[in-house]
Amino acid sequence: MLRMTVLVLAQNEERNRIEETAETQVVNAHGGLLRMRTHLHMGQSFLLRNPKNKQEVGCRVVRSEDEGMDFYRVAFEFDRPSPNFWPIVFPPSDWKAAGVN
Repeated sequence: MLRMTVLVLAQNEERNRIEETAETQVVNAHGGLLRMRTHLHMGQSFLLRNPKNKQEVGCRVVRSEDEGMDFYRVAFEFDRPSPNFWPIVFPPSDWKAAGVN
């Protein structure tokens, strides 16, 4: 889990530009889960900007759910794996915990 502020750049149904500051709930090398006020629909493409390093990456919505009256939880995947987008280091794919075979 990593909570950080990111900027979502998208278009609404009328093709107007949307810029919203959102908060991550979960992240990984392939995408993550956002908490935001704007509804994005399944399959919608958008850009995600990391305000810390100004890096942008293309994304696609894989799930969007209501979270109460004011927020949505938006699960997304990167257009291509982007492990360096987040300010963390992911373990290598062949990593195993001590004592695990």
